[in-house]
Amino acid sequence: MRMKRMAAIVAAAGLAVTMAACGGDSDEGGSGTGATGIVGKAESQKKLVIGVKADQPGLGLQTGSKYEGFDVEIAKIIARGLGVEEGNIEWKTTVSANREPFIEQGTVDLVVATYTINDERKQKINFAGPYFIAGQDLLVKADSTLTADQLAGKTVCSVSGSTPAKRIQENYPDAKLQQFDAYSKCLPLLEGGQVDAVTTDDIILAGYAAQSQYAGKFKVVGNTFSEEPYGIGLKKDDKAGCEKVNEILKAAAADGSYKAAWDASLGASGTPAPELDTTKLTHCGAV
Repeated sequence: MRMKRMAAIVAAAGLAVTMAACGGDSDEGGSGTGATGIVGKAESQKKLVIGVKADQPGLGLQTGSKYEGFDVEIAKIIARGLGVEEGNIEWKTTVSANREPFIEQGTVDLVVATYTINDERKQKINFAGPYFIAGQDLLVKADSTLTADQLAGKTVCSVSGSTPAKRIQENYPDAKLQQFDAYSKCLPLLEGGQVDAVTTDDIILAGYAAQSQYAGKFKVVGNTFSEEPYGIGLKKDDKAGCEKVNEILKAAAADGSYKAAWDASLGASGTPAPELDTTKLTHCGAV
């Protein structure tokens, strides 16, 4: 009788171990250390899906299957800090309007795509960073004298769902806003005179103006009228992942890899690398 009872105990213990092991396997984003979110996925799968822009020279530009630019370099730094090699990053093209849905639906793990941190977006997702502070400006023809205070009656081109487009609507209601899903679609219209200006962040406009096909044709007005802190987007409940990304950014500022990322991309514009002010990094999860 005693032997039968002992055998039953052993069998029950074995079944419990088996069930626990199965439960661990089904924990999405989990890892051997118990981490979840992007940290857990990076530890357990050694891969990440990162959303970037595909049409912004110097920041996120796709040529064939290759993505390059400052945002892409920052994404590589973050992945490396999470233990994921560059070859295990799956790049996913994002546009301004689908960044939050991609994060919420799990289409991507992170978004590094000239993504302005603001309170409205923080209702839906979490932000690490900022890793760069940009400012909204205008791109106009090289011989134009147009400035932001002269936009009444002028046609301004931007991207639907973007912060710059919303600012034109709210602060410059007398301007005519034309919207597309990518800034690159605005440039031929500016060249042809169908629009008077293109608006987004100054550093994005500088990248477009420097393209060989537009060299000498456009200029950035050079009078910013906003402050755009670029952040790294991730799921709203992934506070640990957000805090880890901020730690990686602090390390990048200290060890020179942040400057190296700039020099390998936007440095070609002749603009020196900015200092990454780590005192401005977000309090993850705060709205």
